[in-house]
Amino acid sequence: MSNLLTASIGRKLLMSVSGLFLILFLIVHLILNSFLLLDGCMGFETGQLFNAGVHFMGTNPLIKIIEPTLALGFVVHIVYSLILTLQNMKARGPQAYASGKKTTGVEWASLNMLPLGIAILAFLIVHIFNFYMKMKGYIAWEGGEVEFPFFGSMATGENAYALVNETFRSLPLVLLYIVGSVALAFHLAHGFWSSFQTIGWNNPIWMPRLRVISNVVAIILGGGFTVIALAQYLFF
Repeated sequence: MSNLLTASIGRKLLMSVSGLFLILFLIVHLILNSFLLLDGCMGFETGQLFNAGVHFMGTNPLIKIIEPTLALGFVVHIVYSLILTLQNMKARGPQAYASGKKTTGVEWASLNMLPLGIAILAFLIVHIFNFYMKMKGYIAWEGGEVEFPFFGSMATGENAYALVNETFRSLPLVLLYIVGSVALAFHLAHGFWSSFQTIGWNNPIWMPRLRVISNVVAIILGGGFTVIALAQYLFF
């Protein structure tokens, strides 16, 4: 275990596995956020579908177990990303970026994973303060409780939709979310296939396919979060 934590390949493996785990979380998060736009299509009043989804996530015992695991995943991914980046910079010397950016055949995202990661981290911090801290009661907000359909009956819970809708009325915040989503897309376009390569799924048949899948995942997640933020600002 100590070798796994200290050896370069072990650190890369931990970063890759934690990254793939976080991608699964992002997919679930995007599905939940899509409820913000689907009320009318599903026959619900505005906000009911999203409030029901948030209520389900907040009351599900499994989610309460996953939350600390998710937090640990973020910490592991961020810490080992920084460690490996600093190691690579030290190994390449002071001309690392000057020489690296002249290298042909290297993805832009690959050369800029650190600044992309920093942009995503800043976006994550803002997101936590805007939503998670308020939903958990650490920061006061005037949401109130509402009723919504929940598995065939009516349930009462916090008006999470009102919080999201109010947040996305601010154009600067919407632009910040777009920048964060675009940074996430570029980060995933390289990070997804690179994680599988580190794990060992690296062969001439699957690697081209994984690169295509990486772009699809990046477009769906980055584009999805961008569309939701813009739609909330423009139409809701």
